[in-house]
Amino acid sequence: MFIIYVAHVPWNWWTLWIPARFGFSDATEIFVFCSGMASALAFGKIFDVHGWGIGAARILHRMWQVYWAHIGQFLVIAVGLVMIHESGYLSRCCDLTQDYVVSLNLWHLFDNTKVALPGILTLTWVPNYFDILPMYIVILALIPAVMLIARYSVPGAFAFSIALWLASQFDLLSLPAEPWSDREWFFNPFAWQMLFFTGFAFMRGWIPAPPVNAKLIWFCIAVVLATIPFAYFRFYGQNNWDFAWAREVREAIRPLWIKTEFGLFRYLHFLALAYLGWVAAGEGGKHLLGHGVLWGRFVRVVQKVGQQSLAVFMASLVIAQAAGLLRDMVWGRGEWIPQILSNLFGFLALIAVAYVVGWYKSEPWRKPPKVSSSSASDRPSPAPKDAMQEGQRPSPKAKEPALT
Repeated sequence: MFIIYVAHVPWNWWTLWIPARFGFSDATEIFVFCSGMASALAFGKIFDVHGWGIGAARILHRMWQVYWAHIGQFLVIAVGLVMIHESGYLSRCCDLTQDYVVSLNLWHLFDNTKVALPGILTLTWVPNYFDILPMYIVILALIPAVMLIARYSVPGAFAFSIALWLASQFDLLSLPAEPWSDREWFFNPFAWQMLFFTGFAFMRGWIPAPPVNAKLIWFCIAVVLATIPFAYFRFYGQNNWDFAWAREVREAIRPLWIKTEFGLFRYLHFLALAYLGWVAAGEGGKHLLGHGVLWGRFVRVVQKVGQQSLAVFMASLVIAQAAGLLRDMVWGRGEWIPQILSNLFGFLALIAVAYVVGWYKSEPWRKPPKVSSSSASDRPSPAPKDAMQEGQRPSPKAKEPALT
């Protein structure tokens, strides 16, 4: 969640240090893989206990929630940026003339509303900044199919997922991203579902946990290191170190690392990173514990943000645009202090969102109110035993605490 926020802040030099700069896979893979794991925990048992029909209904309900979350998030950002742009405030206060609406390609909503608005509602217009949740909706729709196949054959479920991925590699399965062009969704859900269902399969027990041994660890380290020359822009960039061989190899293997169709090398690179991360954390996260109070609090904060990933992700896109605007208003796009503050305060905002959403999900209004010792002493004593035995009703005052 923190890396995704950094990646979405406009003109953020911190993006030079996120995983995407050093390998084929990036935070998107982490998000999709962990979403698959979480979905197995949240929905898998429903299929087991209540049957396929109720499980499919639960998935449909979740798709409905994510769909309206996507629509709401889009409208908040699009309308908010247009309101700021049309007010002229940025020009008057800070002499900013940049069109922040066009930077996200959102003027279509206002200049061609009769086409753009139906496109947003039908997910046939998916601007690049808003492409993860639509992908997630389509992948969720595949869960009932995978669970149905897995009832008869788990290998059959794997075959189904791999077949969808292969079809996307040959451009046989894709979805339109714009009604006025032939652009396709930046994240092809029929390709990315393979990573989602890999995480799903681990949590369902369809794939056993890999063994922890030195050979496998060193192999994964080698995969990660071997990727760097072909993924790190300073190696192949003509304005940087300009290694022609790295650039040529990178272009030759483009279908294997392309992001839209989730190329095979992205998958292998992510699995290597995930394995190293799993080994470092230990089974059940045991290596993350017992390193002091401060570290323990840090781990709990990160866990809380991860537990509320959907809400945090949605908020991060809004906060990222706001942080970029505020930074530019003080002419701090190229300055270190405003850049650092726009990232750190954004992190604090995401943490706050996670805890607030967690509090609401705990439904504190359903819990009995806390009663202090002084309040308890003020309560009226229960009716005498003989009065109750005689069928006499206690006074209204005596019943009030129980009612509240």
